[in-house]
Amino acid sequence: MPKLWNETVEEHRRTVHATILDTTAALVAERGMGVTMSQVAQAVGIGRATLYKYFPDVQAIMVAWHERQVSDHLRQLTEAVARCTQTDERLRTVLSVYAELSSTGRGDDPDRRHASGGGHRTELAVPLHRAEHVHQARRHLHELMTQAIAAAADEGVARDDVPAAELATYCLHALAAAGDLPTRAARDRLVAVTLAGLRPVAA
Repeated sequence: MPKLWNETVEEHRRTVHATILDTTAALVAERGMGVTMSQVAQAVGIGRATLYKYFPDVQAIMVAWHERQVSDHLRQLTEAVARCTQTDERLRTVLSVYAELSSTGRGDDPDRRHASGGGHRTELAVPLHRAEHVHQARRHLHELMTQAIAAAADEGVARDDVPAAELATYCLHALAAAGDLPTRAARDRLVAVTLAGLRPVAA
């Protein structure tokens, strides 16, 4: 099979895969996890047999959708931090971007939008939070945050009386609250409070 044909087939598969993720997320946002594979196939415009070649069920589709969202957010955070040239700027950036992504992640979660009161529906929340990609993302986030805090502590712009890894855990938990804040201004205030907790303690 010619190389060009192989590339065309792979591109088609990637397009179908992405369409399945986006379409299922939209359906779940509208109808909840009661969405069926038949409904997904019809909305995507493919046969059920074809859909099953990609995913075994709707839950698997949503886990894949969530993994893509998490990967995109990690990439955005890593790129934002890499653009910083000053240690203090890097620390503030990692906090601010993480807060914004925490908020965006909540807003983009179709199951969260569908659920009353903004909470995760149990049938999707459990597999998502137990998925391996979530654990890997948390480890990556914690490492990125720890490095930024440690570098700031070395230059005297962050406290060094508490291990950087412990401060990173504090920041990640504190900024997770950004998902429940309605405005950018409120999230900025949360970042400012979190950053204040990282500053060196006066003698």
